[in-house]
Amino acid sequence: MLESLEISTILPSNSQEAYLAWLDSREHTEFTGQEASIDPRIGGEITAYSGYYKGEIQDLEPYKRIAMSWRTTDFLEDQKDSSLEVLFADTKEGLEMTLVQTDIPEGQSKIYEDKWHKYYFEPMKRYFE
Repeated sequence: MLESLEISTILPSNSQEAYLAWLDSREHTEFTGQEASIDPRIGGEITAYSGYYKGEIQDLEPYKRIAMSWRTTDFLEDQKDSSLEVLFADTKEGLEMTLVQTDIPEGQSKIYEDKWHKYYFEPMKRYFE
């Protein structure tokens, strides 16, 4: 059985700045502290966290949404990629960034939820301050 998750945070940023940073190899590397390589176009490959996760960009809505396939080195070879949507919405409090991930292998959604908070949301808050 596949699992899914949806998590959000408020960042001291705006949708344009965070969207561009997510798709930029140098900035993605800087805010995570781990090497990232991103081809920022539909069909482009993305690898991040020094190769821990990889995927392919499926759709781009500038400053609003990035959709991609996503898998980590924890996935078994025969497991299909999960899908990840990164959503950007400007609010009075700052940027609301939401991650919607589907098709996560059974038993792994809580692990990835914790990792998104620890390795993305928290470092991004520090990066954009």
